[in-house]
Amino acid sequence: MDEGNPPRTTQIFADRLNSLIRMKATGGRGMTNEQLAAELKADSPHLKVSGAYLSALRTGKRSRPSVELQVALARYFNVPVTELMDIDSPPALDVGQLNELGVRSIAMRAVGLDSDSLSTVAAVLDHVRRLQGLPEVDDQLNRPAGGRDTSADG
Repeated sequence: MDEGNPPRTTQIFADRLNSLIRMKATGGRGMTNEQLAAELKADSPHLKVSGAYLSALRTGKRSRPSVELQVALARYFNVPVTELMDIDSPPALDVGQLNELGVRSIAMRAVGLDSDSLSTVAAVLDHVRRLQGLPEVDDQLNRPAGGRDTSADG
């Protein structure tokens, strides 16, 4: 492991926390670490958390948050605790990243299409993936073979 890089579990936690915070953002406005700390404390007054500590967790400078903080974050973001810490658990769908990649725009075009049309669209996308040398998508898992989960259901 590089001296300057956080351990894998620390980085996974940081990435997932940042993703959840981006998804919770409303009207294009992000949430500050101080705002999140205040909201967590409002829900769990006994919780010891500050904006500075959340910042350290989000940047990978601190690791191993308390179980109480993990539970409070999971409750706040309405996800299972394993969403934050489990290396083998796929991360939540990051709507912001999907927008940046144009995936949401493609999905919106599919809304309302009948099953035959959806099958045709899927076949076209499968063909384009093959042309670009990308792995096939496992329809049972809703993810590229050997890749991360891409479904909204997680």
